[in-house]
Amino acid sequence: MNIHLIAIGDKMPRWVAEGFQEYARRLPPECSLKLQEISARHRGKNADIARITRDEGKTMLGAIPKSSRVIALEVKGRSWSTEDLAAQLKNWMADGRDVSLLVGGPEGLAAECRERADQLWSLSPLTLPHPLVRVLIAEQLYRAWSILHNHPYHRA
Repeated sequence: MNIHLIAIGDKMPRWVAEGFQEYARRLPPECSLKLQEISARHRGKNADIARITRDEGKTMLGAIPKSSRVIALEVKGRSWSTEDLAAQLKNWMADGRDVSLLVGGPEGLAAECRERADQLWSLSPLTLPHPLVRVLIAEQLYRAWSILHNHPYHRA
């Protein structure tokens, strides 16, 4: 199974790329994590934010691999404990389909992305910086995998 993290935004600070790669590389091939960045549209002074968000959403939807389970990262989604995420990961792996995790831009996800999602996942009711979300997701997926395989990384 491949996990595709499809996120709006590119040109991230080095620490974001390094943090994401650190955890992504720890995951085994049968649970690989791949990042697909979608360039954020320009947001000028009089930008049509609704149109920009829709355009970014269309691009994001086009990046989802065929027959992939889609999980939208959404503040109004369901929050999971680390153990809940491990159970989700186990189910995803048993399902056999790839998983696509959608992370929106500064204004969030397009409505079409939320509607396409099989599940809505909230990392926190806090507003998190989108670059940090990438690192957080990668670390939590690695932690969930380590729980499933009795790896000593997770010590609760």
